[in-house]
Amino acid sequence: MANDLVTRTFSIVDLAGFTALTEAHGDVEAADLAVRFADLASELLEPDDSVVKTLGDAVLLASSGPRAGLELVSRLLDRCQSLDDFPLVRAGLHHGPAAERGTDYFGSSVNLTARVAGQASGSQVLVTDTVVAAARDLGLKVVDLGHHELRNVAESTHLWEVALVAHQAGLVIDPVCRMRVDTSQAGGWLRHDEAEFWFCSLTCVGRFLASPSTYTQS
Repeated sequence: MANDLVTRTFSIVDLAGFTALTEAHGDVEAADLAVRFADLASELLEPDDSVVKTLGDAVLLASSGPRAGLELVSRLLDRCQSLDDFPLVRAGLHHGPAAERGTDYFGSSVNLTARVAGQASGSQVLVTDTVVAAARDLGLKVVDLGHHELRNVAESTHLWEVALVAHQAGLVIDPVCRMRVDTSQAGGWLRHDEAEFWFCSLTCVGRFLASPSTYTQS
């Protein structure tokens, strides 16, 4: 068989706290949000980008190189952050070879991208050594997170955090469903143990009141 390996920058971007959101708002609303997220990714593609596939609440993206990959993820995170009724988004990026089959990609580079994305928290973007130079060239702040042992990856992986998401004043996180909430348009607010909590809806207020310790433990 001919050598059909291609080199791409792979990005996996997903909705942080999607399980909590599903439990709070139900399967139908969660599914609609996942579809909406995938549609947003498709709308932001440049000619050399592609949405390879959706993975539940995540999308696997492929770009021609690290700079293009970072720019695509930046556009997607910016768009999601501009929407008040959207949860936090996180991402992982890696540049490397993969086997191309139709419109899909297979191999260790895609697997590593998934592991890197799994290490990220809400609003965090993590990249490997193969992408960090492009982040610096774009003038982005990078933080060295050291080497990490990732599941089913033989060698430790050097991870870097890239600052792609700017903090927006007036936005907080609903402790129940983990959705971002504009405090000026919140569905509810209360004080518990000297702390303030804002909610997207009265449904989340009710869940919080039924078991505050579930949502206030660090």
